[in-house]
Amino acid sequence: MDGTARAGRGEFVVTDPLTPVLTKHWLGPESWTLRHYTELGGYEALTTALNTPADDLIALIKDSGLRGRGGAGFPTGMKWSFIPQAKPGEEPTGPAAKPKYLVINADEGEPGTCKDVPLMMADPHSLIEGCIITSWAIRAHYCAIYVRGEVVHCVRRLHAAVREAYEAGHLGRDIHGTGFDLDIVVHAGAGAYICGEETALLDSLEGRRGQPRLKPPFPATAGLYAAPTVVNNVETIATVPAIVSGGKDWFRTMGRERSPGPKIFSLSGHVERPGQYEAPLGTTLRELLDLAGGMSGGIPLKFWTPGGSSTPLLTAEHLDVPLDFEGATEAGSMLGTTALMIFNETVSVPWAVMKWTEFYEHESCGKCTPCREGCYWLAGILRRMVEGHGTEADIDTLLDVCDNVLGRSFCALGDGAVSPITSGIKYFREEFVALCEAQTRHPEVERIVELSGASA
Repeated sequence: MDGTARAGRGEFVVTDPLTPVLTKHWLGPESWTLRHYTELGGYEALTTALNTPADDLIALIKDSGLRGRGGAGFPTGMKWSFIPQAKPGEEPTGPAAKPKYLVINADEGEPGTCKDVPLMMADPHSLIEGCIITSWAIRAHYCAIYVRGEVVHCVRRLHAAVREAYEAGHLGRDIHGTGFDLDIVVHAGAGAYICGEETALLDSLEGRRGQPRLKPPFPATAGLYAAPTVVNNVETIATVPAIVSGGKDWFRTMGRERSPGPKIFSLSGHVERPGQYEAPLGTTLRELLDLAGGMSGGIPLKFWTPGGSSTPLLTAEHLDVPLDFEGATEAGSMLGTTALMIFNETVSVPWAVMKWTEFYEHESCGKCTPCREGCYWLAGILRRMVEGHGTEADIDTLLDVCDNVLGRSFCALGDGAVSPITSGIKYFREEFVALCEAQTRHPEVERIVELSGASA
């Protein structure tokens, strides 16, 4: 990215709105090693944190305005403060007497989302340092990093980084002579999208089938092993060392008032240079497209997702929507994981929506009826329409099924599954109607059928 930053003795100098913070190490030689990380000031924030009272650290993160980078955007410091702690001089009772746990949600499975894996690959020690600081703040002595099992290369790199941190004395017993003990375990999941939901992740981590739990109780009081637990996204925790080093006022110089700080935006699809782009929250798609070299082949933008396939679609009319939590909501969508999938005018909206719905049909855990049955019927209707056998009545049926899934499923998977359908019909209803009138399959479907040798 443009701009420069200096990180040494906990000092940050911001010379440009696009000065890298989270990605500043990525292009360095062997950036994933402890040697490289410490040469650029790594683990200096840990020293500062370990000399700061835990409650003061929580207050710092609260005041910085850091919000969860996993999709929901919940205030991070507030989540940490929910962990029940014994009052000074009092004997802990109830949840406060139980062990505290930190769990990192690295099960990056949302279609289009690809920010956490490159972060862990290029700069795993920023995550580990963030884990240690967070554990100190919430008084946890055990941290688990739950990684998507398919990314074996990432799992191996994390294991190596954790091993380096142990050897350097940043993990284990009596860290830096403070009397603080912490162990970090890297756990590989089994590739279930549902395990991106925090309580399903906890069930999986405990060795059970990954399915969402009924809330309340919330993880803050009854999480991992029924003990108080903080579950945070990789990018959220990797941001913590920078806040400890730079301070809350520095952090608020980037982004917007209610959504401060930098963010990694994942651009994929029909752009000249797809990839990860770090920019302040509130940056627009127009600005990100300029960074990415514009639309591929000069073919105009048709529709896009601001935060993965589970966020409502937006169109070319939304190029100047500020991409922060409030801006995306005001535009009728959600910021989500800032996975921007960009589609040009050659793509059929019903076809794209069908492919996403098939994904949710496959990944539904089956625990609740609205999601289990709803995703099955939605995928079936869309397939029939795209194959040229639908009617206009199917459009109303789709919306009716979506209405019976939205807000009625056990977790957010059902809500995410209906988002591309309802927004697709909202902005491109004529394409769904045209499919029904033409009674022919979309050219993309014809091509797939032809290549596969399948019949109608």
